Amino acid sequence: MNRSFPEQSIEQRLSGSTINRFLTELFRNTGQFPIAIILLEFLNEGVVYLSRPDFYILVPSSMLQAYFLSRRANLPPWQKFFGNLIAPALYTMVETLFEGMDFFSAPQHIAYLIVALLIAFLQAAQENLHGWFADTLLVIENIIRAEILFILYVIFETLANPQQTISIAEFFTDTSHRFIGLATFLLGLSVGFANTNAQRHLNLLHQTAAQLKIYSEWLLGRNLLGRAINDPNSMRLSRQKRTVLFMDIRGFTSWSEKRSPEEVASLLNRYYMSVENLFNNYQVIKYKFTADEVMAVFIEAEEAVRAARDLQETITRTLLKRELGVGVGIHTGWLVEGLLGGKNVRFYDVIGDTVNTAARIEKSAGAGEIWISEDTRLSLPDRMAGTQKDIIAKGKDQPITIHSIDHG
Repeated sequence: MNRSFPEQSIEQRLSGSTINRFLTELFRNTGQFPIAIILLEFLNEGVVYLSRPDFYILVPSSMLQAYFLSRRANLPPWQKFFGNLIAPALYTMVETLFEGMDFFSAPQHIAYLIVALLIAFLQAAQENLHGWFADTLLVIENIIRAEILFILYVIFETLANPQQTISIAEFFTDTSHRFIGLATFLLGLSVGFANTNAQRHLNLLHQTAAQLKIYSEWLLGRNLLGRAINDPNSMRLSRQKRTVLFMDIRGFTSWSEKRSPEEVASLLNRYYMSVENLFNNYQVIKYKFTADEVMAVFIEAEEAVRAARDLQETITRTLLKRELGVGVGIHTGWLVEGLLGGKNVRFYDVIGDTVNTAARIEKSAGAGEIWISEDTRLSLPDRMAGTQKDIIAKGKDQPITIHSIDHG
């Protein structure tokens, strides 16, 4: 499992909340034709329309489609295609149970099916195309959306003024009809061009945000980056009780002296990758690499000890062929954590004697060994540990009592 601090990830911020995506989908796509149908039939039939099942079928069907299309930020093309057909399909199937084939005698119903099919195709196709191909389809989609108004207007005029709508030619003899037809087309065209520019800009923002996210995670780590995004004040310097883990490869210096820089870099990269993959399973506040040394900061001592056991098992497999191993030291105590640095260059770190003590304990650990301080042992639920010994640590007036931890 991957337990993280952020309440809302960067990806969620970029894609919007579930409710925002739902409302956007409902009013920008799914609900447009149903709203026009409801308005048309209400104006044509009056209040009696609300006593019929049409309204109570169309609204839930549209909401179900909006939910399906908005439940994920990015849907594969085939899901987007069939998702755009949920509302018209449900509306048609249920309504035919009440009206039979008379349902298809209403031109607005046929128009709904045709427009939904066209938009479903255009949206699905845009997922597989790029550049001006996708832009062209987006413009066409917006023209079709704008023409929804004109289509329903023609149908309304056909029902309200049948004398003026004997034929298409007769309909367009009215200058107001020509005006509405041309205006909706040009409106759709202009909105389409505006949306292509907006979509390009949005894509650029997503690409830039993704790059910045990668670079920021390299410096802060995923958890700290999430914390900083959700609560910038959480990065201020503060005094906290933490458990600090240090790990170092035993014999690395002498081993690397006999190898090429490329071979050393290759081993370190595999070493770092193994550590990173393992820490994804733990609530690590911060970890960093310095050559072959790893430092990690945990909230709970028990979590740090479990991570140390997993590290010994995992890293041993990586280093065994080269007859190398790692030693681990852990200490629990008070420290100061937060952003350090100047005005333009800052970094997140932990400062204090707790960090230094953990590093001193790690220096006493041989390959394959895990040693913890007395403070860490007392912070464990069972307070169980193995062999006990005292060590003389640099900078300490008194010996430090440490305890071994088995790999079980």
